[in-house]
Amino acid sequence: MDASSTFQDTLPVSSDALLARLDDWNLPYRLYTHVPLRTVEDAKSVEGQLMVPGEDALRLKNLYLRDKKKRNYLVTLEQSREIDLKALGAELGVGSLSFGSADRLFQNLGIRPGAVSPLAMINGVQNNVQFFMDAAAQQADVIYMHPLVNDRTVAMARGDVMGFLDRIKCDFSWLP
Repeated sequence: MDASSTFQDTLPVSSDALLARLDDWNLPYRLYTHVPLRTVEDAKSVEGQLMVPGEDALRLKNLYLRDKKKRNYLVTLEQSREIDLKALGAELGVGSLSFGSADRLFQNLGIRPGAVSPLAMINGVQNNVQFFMDAAAQQADVIYMHPLVNDRTVAMARGDVMGFLDRIKCDFSWLP
C-alpha cells in the first residue's frame, strides 16, 4: 500500500475523517489534490499550483526519528533546511537519532512513508511521540502539509495549526 488517499481507509484516522474533524473544530483550510508527493523535490514540482502569490507560507519536510532508548520523535522543518541528525540529537539532548521504520511510523503516527505531517500527531499524542517544530513556523502566515495522505495538501493559517495542536493536547517544542 502506498501513502495516497486510495488507501486512507486502512489508516487509524482517515484523511477524510481528519478533514471532517477540522471542519467540526472550525479550523479552516484550503485543500489541494495532486499526484502523490514522496519527497521535497516532488513537492517543489507542484508548489506553483498550490501557492497563493504574496503569501508568507511555510512548506515542510518532516522526519520520523527514534533514539537508542526507542523514544519516537516527529521533527518538522522548513523544507529547504539542512539537518544533521547527530547535531540534532545533541541539540535535543537525546543522543543519537535514526530514522524510524515504516512499520513503527504506522504504529506510532498512523501514516505511511511520504505522508508524514504535523497533522499525524492526532495519532502521535496517544503514542508518546515527541513533536518538534521549526521556529520558522512562528513567522509564517500559512503552513502547507499533508492531511495524513500524500496526494492531498492542506494550507492552514499558523493560528489554526496551533489550534489543532491545542485541540489534540499536543505539547511540542520549537527548534531554533
